Amino acid sequence: MKVIFLDNDGVICLSHNWGTRHKKLKKWMAVNGHKASYDMDHRFDNFDEKAIKILNEILTSTGAEYVVSSDWKLHATLEELQGYYLAKGVIKAPIALTPNLRNFEPEAASLYSYKGWLERARILEIEKYLADADGITHWVAVDDLNMSPEYNQGYGLKNFVLTPRSNEGIKQTGIKNKILKYLL
Repeated sequence: MKVIFLDNDGVICLSHNWGTRHKKLKKWMAVNGHKASYDMDHRFDNFDEKAIKILNEILTSTGAEYVVSSDWKLHATLEELQGYYLAKGVIKAPIALTPNLRNFEPEAASLYSYKGWLERARILEIEKYLADADGITHWVAVDDLNMSPEYNQGYGLKNFVLTPRSNEGIKQTGIKNKILKYLL
C-alpha cells in the first residue's frame, strides 16, 4: 500500500482560505442562532480547488491512500473528515488519522507542546502510525511544518516533502514531482 501523510493548512488549505470557517460560521449563526449545532462545512476552512486538483492527480496516478496528520484530526472524527474531504472534491476519503501523541506518549506531548516543537510531535505521530501499520510499501509525509532530519538536528522523516509557501501548498512548482518520487 502507498500512503500519503497529509497535513491540511499550508498544503491543501492555503493561506487565502484561512479564516473562511469564521465567515461561514458567522452566517450560520445569523440564520440558525448561537445554540444550533453546525455541520462540518462550518467547522473548517475551505480547501484550495487547484491544490485539490493536484492531490487528486497524485492519488489517481499512484493509487495511494492518505492518512490525515493535520491537527484537524483533534476537532473531528475520521468519519466526519471523510465526508468533508469528499464534499470538498477529493476523489478518495482518508483511510485513517495519525494517532494523537497525547494518547501514547503523554510526557513527550507536554514537552513538545511546551517547547513549541510541533514538528517533532508530528514526526512521532507519523512514526507511530508506520510502526503499527502493516503492508505500507511506499509513503511520504507532506506538510508545511519542516519535519526533515536537516531541520530537526538529524531527527526527522526521510520521506518528507515540505510545502514552504502557505499560499501555494502542493501547487508550488516541483512539489508534485517530489511527492511522486516517494510513491512511484
